[in-house]
Amino acid sequence: MADPDFESFPVALKGNRYEDFAVGDTFDHHWGRTLTDGDNAIFSTAMCNWNPMHLNAEYARAHGHRDVVLNPMLVLCTVLGLSVEDLSESGGPFLGMEDVSFHLPVHPGDTLTAASEVIETRTSESRPKVGIVTWHTEARNQDGDLVLDYRRTNLVAKRSVSSQRGAL
Repeated sequence: MADPDFESFPVALKGNRYEDFAVGDTFDHHWGRTLTDGDNAIFSTAMCNWNPMHLNAEYARAHGHRDVVLNPMLVLCTVLGLSVEDLSESGGPFLGMEDVSFHLPVHPGDTLTAASEVIETRTSESRPKVGIVTWHTEARNQDGDLVLDYRRTNLVAKRSVSSQRGAL
């Protein structure tokens, strides 16, 4: 059997384009994610983060917590992941994060939700097929308490070129 002709397959475009973002627009990201002790143990050990606050419940309790404190990088990565479908799924390089603030500890069983607001848009001077978008994202736990916020910037493909391969 011959290999398929991949050039004949249509490109399935997903996500919002640069033109879909205007300063002040807000996005409530999908249903959220409950983080577990297993998520935390796997993430922390994979990252070689042996901090007992993240892996030893008795140690965490001795320091005033009800259980282990979830690895903050797990919390950050999870929240970023919640926002991808709305903000950056169309592709484009991640340009960075700023002003990352962890407001409250997150514990196993906490459910995180996230929302983002567009705070800046501009066209790229060096890449006319993309724009640059910055969002402010807030994550809250099941009680509505702010646990994390940050600013994130990405290149985002423009609609006018989204049907072309290699637009970025």
